[in-house]
Amino acid sequence: MAELEQLAVGDATARAYVRFPYGARAGVVILHPWWGLNDDVIAYADRLANEGYEIVAPDMFDGQVATEIEDADRLSSAMSEGVGEAITLAAVDRLAELLGPGAPLAALGFSFGAAWAIWAPTQRPSVLATVVYYGTWVGSVLGRASVPVLGHFAADDPYEAPETVTEFEQGLRNAGRDAAIHRYPGTGHWFAEPSRDAYRADAADLAYARTTDFLKEHLAAPAD
Repeated sequence: MAELEQLAVGDATARAYVRFPYGARAGVVILHPWWGLNDDVIAYADRLANEGYEIVAPDMFDGQVATEIEDADRLSSAMSEGVGEAITLAAVDRLAELLGPGAPLAALGFSFGAAWAIWAPTQRPSVLATVVYYGTWVGSVLGRASVPVLGHFAADDPYEAPETVTEFEQGLRNAGRDAAIHRYPGTGHWFAEPSRDAYRADAADLAYARTTDFLKEHLAAPAD
């Protein structure tokens, strides 16, 4: 079952796409790229839900969706860090409410959304794992959580330079965290998003398979 609902975010609300398959015992918050909550994100959410995971995918841009880089940059730049934090936590809390106390959760972020996926477990101990697609965060925040991280990165990416990915990986390891960082040859940023010219099906499918294996390892196995 799927629906759009309004999350309570302080005195405001934010839209979210919610999938709740029967018998789900674990959940994933999916945080969209700078395009917004578009069809690619919803299709990915549906795919994970079909694996048996409850999904909450919040909309940080109040229904706005970009297709061009200039518009996506404008939308992402206009959103404050505090708003992003509040929406992320509202999504985690809603997922925990739907699944019940103690349910294991993961945060998964694409590009722009990756930072929130990295940050979420520093605030909510129910978030037991993080997955990022071509997005990093470096600095002291990496030492504020201990959950494992799975990262998917493009081989040729002007938005995430190789040295930044290496710094991210090393920062995780220096913090004593389990990090599995994969680099995909012949790919660029957005390689896992079917609507983009950069989409590469083979790399996207491999990244997805690694993601589901990672979730099965670090969350309670979902119901069949």
